[in-house]
Amino acid sequence: MTDTETGTPLSRVVGEVLPYLRRHARALTGSQREGDRYAALTLEEILRDRSIVTGFKGSPKLALFAVFHRIWDREGANASGPRAVETGARGQAMRHLSRLTRRSREALLLHTVEEFTLDDCAQIMDLPRDDVVWLVQTARSEMHEAVRGRVLIIEDESIIAMDIEAIVREMGHEVTGTAATRDEAVEIGRADQPDLILADIQLADDSSGIDAVNDLLERFPDTPVIFITAFPERLLTGERPEPAFLIAKPFTPPQVISAVSQAMFFASTETLRA
Repeated sequence: MTDTETGTPLSRVVGEVLPYLRRHARALTGSQREGDRYAALTLEEILRDRSIVTGFKGSPKLALFAVFHRIWDREGANASGPRAVETGARGQAMRHLSRLTRRSREALLLHTVEEFTLDDCAQIMDLPRDDVVWLVQTARSEMHEAVRGRVLIIEDESIIAMDIEAIVREMGHEVTGTAATRDEAVEIGRADQPDLILADIQLADDSSGIDAVNDLLERFPDTPVIFITAFPERLLTGERPEPAFLIAKPFTPPQVISAVSQAMFFASTETLRA
């Protein structure tokens, strides 16, 4: 079966969109396992009735995300409410989530991280555009006020590191330091424990930001991590554990703001093992 607009086989269309849907699901749930479960439910629904994609009034990508959000609204959105009983970092995140305006977080992720237009978000979420605008603004305000913390930046390009630092400081967070190599990152992180790590994967001396993060997580296992990289395809393979939060370069300030708020809010510790 093909996409009626492009003539491209539906399997290829789904295959191209799936890594980004999985990223969105992980960020929304705070867990790779839970995110992948909802992505799998989305694929199962499409396999049962492919017309929900081929007959959708919009691109196949919009259709896939719309199916996901229909399932999330039905099965997942209330899982983070008062009925969820969990401990530790995830339990704290669930309690935070129970206080957020319903559907605001979904709208924020779609618009800022996945870069859908507000009209696209409205179509995906089956809401009026004005409602989506209000939800995005509400989520930014509520999440921004929910968490303040200390951030370690691992980035070998000085201009980019300065940009990230400026964004983080403007959000009200403290920057514990910036590192251009694995050794620097480990030294700074161990000397001054961060509440969040922002890391590139390829560093100045050809060392790995992934290795630096994993070194730090051995000592501080509950620290949330965001990877910012020019090579997102290296991490979105589905062949090994993937980060819950991933931003592609070049990035925009709203993407960083959204991811930082989400990661600190959800305290996601999922990362890569090289």
